[in-house]
Amino acid sequence: MSSWRGRVLHQNLLGKDQDLFKLIDTHAHISDLDNPLEAIERAKAAGVGAILAVGADMETCRVTMELADTFSGYIYPALGIHPTEIVVQEVPATIEFIEENIERCTAIGEIGLDYWSREARKNKDIRDLQRDLYIKQLRIASEVDKPVSIHARGSWRDALELAKTHGPGGGVFHWYSGPLDILKELLDFGYYISATIAAEYSREHRAALTYAPLERILIETDSPVIYRGSPSEPADLVRTLKALSELKDLPLEDVAQATTRNAQELFKIRV
Repeated sequence: MSSWRGRVLHQNLLGKDQDLFKLIDTHAHISDLDNPLEAIERAKAAGVGAILAVGADMETCRVTMELADTFSGYIYPALGIHPTEIVVQEVPATIEFIEENIERCTAIGEIGLDYWSREARKNKDIRDLQRDLYIKQLRIASEVDKPVSIHARGSWRDALELAKTHGPGGGVFHWYSGPLDILKELLDFGYYISATIAAEYSREHRAALTYAPLERILIETDSPVIYRGSPSEPADLVRTLKALSELKDLPLEDVAQATTRNAQELFKIRV
């Protein structure tokens, strides 16, 4: 999406000048984008006022911190080891890096469990490793009272129970597509869920977003995840906003204001 197209799309969606209201992308792998600097400029042009950039391993955590330093006040860093990105020999150094930079972090993430990954499906030891590392990172977040960004594909019950036992009081289950009874429990516990562009088409994701009240929903892109053949980027956040607005049958501006307010409350981000 070019800068001019992002600017026009945002104006069309909100019906006002882009500078009057800002959106927050609460989950993006900025370090994985082909050209992060250009993508950030397109995001700004599209009305994205801040990005929570998440890490997944040692290299992406390092790059995330570098980008946060370069774009201070716009890129907010979250560091973590993703459950499908565990490189055993790198874990101690990555945990050390997270702990060394914890005070500069907005959140701990992306962390969690993924029982549907090929390795975890076949190997109980992999699932045990995921759980051990998830608990370790939850405890780090709890010790410094930082919110967590949780991946829970195929593992929603375990991810919630471990977060309740070991984690901090605040967090988000990003791209939640799990059972509604577990969703009720995580909302009752005080956690949020996030809407992605998959709100356009995913039956399970749409069901979760329909169930959850707007005051407990964030919006994100999970960039550069592939949507309908193309990698996403933070400028595409307006697509998530539009899909959620249609799903909730609420005006775009109301959804924009609510989701930005929610992100500010959870992550202490200011735009």
